[in-house]
Amino acid sequence: MTDQHMADQHTPNRHINDEPPLGDPAAGRPEITRVKQPEMPSGTVRIVDLPESDREFVRSALRRDTPLHDLLGLEIVEMGDDYAVLSMPVRPEAFNSTGNLHGGAIATLIDVAAGTAAARGSGFEPGRQSLVTADLHVRYLGRPHGDAVYARADLLKAGRQLIVVECRVTDVEERLIASADFSMMIVPLRKPLRPVASAKDTDPDL
Repeated sequence: MTDQHMADQHTPNRHINDEPPLGDPAAGRPEITRVKQPEMPSGTVRIVDLPESDREFVRSALRRDTPLHDLLGLEIVEMGDDYAVLSMPVRPEAFNSTGNLHGGAIATLIDVAAGTAAARGSGFEPGRQSLVTADLHVRYLGRPHGDAVYARADLLKAGRQLIVVECRVTDVEERLIASADFSMMIVPLRKPLRPVASAKDTDPDL
């Protein structure tokens, strides 16, 4: 092996046709900007990362005792200390008479996502207090593309009694479908209006 051949083998960043590497300013090649991915906030739970048994527990807990949640196929995607992301499939169970996604279905998705964020980010004490929706204002901005929509709810302010949340609903292409202002109130513990075997007064009133 010649000395030149050995030198070629140990020359860093050597490219075919002797092209200068990307990120070489002296050769007029553009710099590569590497974006550091943000770390997930402390307290974040991504449901997809849980074992299947835990994913099934979360899914059933959301749907088991609320038939409307089950009918609409609501699922928790991700939760943090002050936010929550839920999904809803775009399917006939959520359609209106014109074959489009029903505004009430979107409002229910927002209500559950925002309520979940409020429960996690406030001083709500299950078993001692009830957490109830006080106000919900939805702006419907478009029809979804694809087979699912996602609601991300972020806590804006948590007072001793009033909790304020904002929520955005997007489709699979990240197009904005709806936005909402939402508030909940922490009130003295309320008993079920019509007691049934599955009713739990320790849950948020969603």
